[in-house]
Amino acid sequence: MSNSQPPEEPSPSSSTTDDTPIKGNDFLPSTTFLNRFKNFYRMATGTMSAPGAAAYWADADTRYSASDCKRCEKYRDHLLAFSPIVRYMSDNIRSLGGDLNKSNIRCRTCKTGMLGGFDHRYGIILCANFVDKRNMMEDVLAHEMVHAYDHLRFQTKLDHESSLKETACSEIRASNLSGECRWANEFFRNKIMAFTTHHQDCVKRRAVHSVKMRPNCPDEATAVRVVDEVWGSCFRDTRPFDEIYR
Repeated sequence: MSNSQPPEEPSPSSSTTDDTPIKGNDFLPSTTFLNRFKNFYRMATGTMSAPGAAAYWADADTRYSASDCKRCEKYRDHLLAFSPIVRYMSDNIRSLGGDLNKSNIRCRTCKTGMLGGFDHRYGIILCANFVDKRNMMEDVLAHEMVHAYDHLRFQTKLDHESSLKETACSEIRASNLSGECRWANEFFRNKIMAFTTHHQDCVKRRAVHSVKMRPNCPDEATAVRVVDEVWGSCFRDTRPFDEIYR
């Protein structure tokens, strides 16, 4: 579920003077226009240190949190009302006794670099600082809705306590059905290695990445093995769709 993102560090301390960089890096507190310009110039020219860049992105996420979340909520509401795949998944989730709506699909500023997430106790989170386009949010929301559907269908928690095979199966299905692996997405992200198998390659790559990030997955080799073990049956399982929708 996650794309590449800037490294993350704690937000810069507000106790530093305006002209003094944060200790250990060259990020200047963004309390003045001049400091913000200097930070932007260093980032744009590639002369800012790695710790400075981490502080720069953390500061930007904090300063733009309100506007990011407002934009995210606008996109979310539009998709709930008009997106065919989101509406279809909402109806099928409702048929299983669940309900996803504005109250439990939340826009938040995330610090983990992920695009979104699902928790059976909380609902869906959309990371407003990383999901900045409506078509991207449609893919992310559909992905997380597949997880919600699988939780209701199998009564599986799909969290760090669940088995890796259950996790792998739901990740395969979510990437397969959400639309995030369609040809155009992969092409513009320079991820297409083979034209005939790009969809399968994308689904497997994303599933392996998600499984290896689980606390109960010891290493990438384990993630690859588990995804391979459940691949055949889970890739063919397109419920609630009759076939791959997008």
